[in-house]
Amino acid sequence: MKGYDPSTGLGYIQTGRYLEVTLPYARSGGQGVLVGDIFGICTVDGAQGEVINIDTECVYGLVAATGSGNDAAQGAAAYWDDTNKRITPQASTHKKVGNFVTAKTTTQAFASVKIG
Repeated sequence: MKGYDPSTGLGYIQTGRYLEVTLPYARSGGQGVLVGDIFGICTVDGAQGEVINIDTECVYGLVAATGSGNDAAQGAAAYWDDTNKRITPQASTHKKVGNFVTAKTTTQAFASVKIG
């Protein structure tokens, strides 16, 4: 693997699991955040406009939508509802951010999601 060449901007830069981003809204460590089309989990608390690292891989327990239509089978696509800041199985206008690791019922307010 060729190293990064700063004169050209080409080559390996980093693994990409953790990315430094500017928060579009305040978040606490362990909460999801959507920055453009990049979704990740905050590694620390941060205010809007603050630069922090997010984890863009792994499995996390996240706040999830409840009620009719919000059940999901194991392996189903998981979407980020950026308005309500939660995971949902409903595609609608939401961004796909991973997959449900375990099945989720309509009454469960949290879900295990493999992000990335």
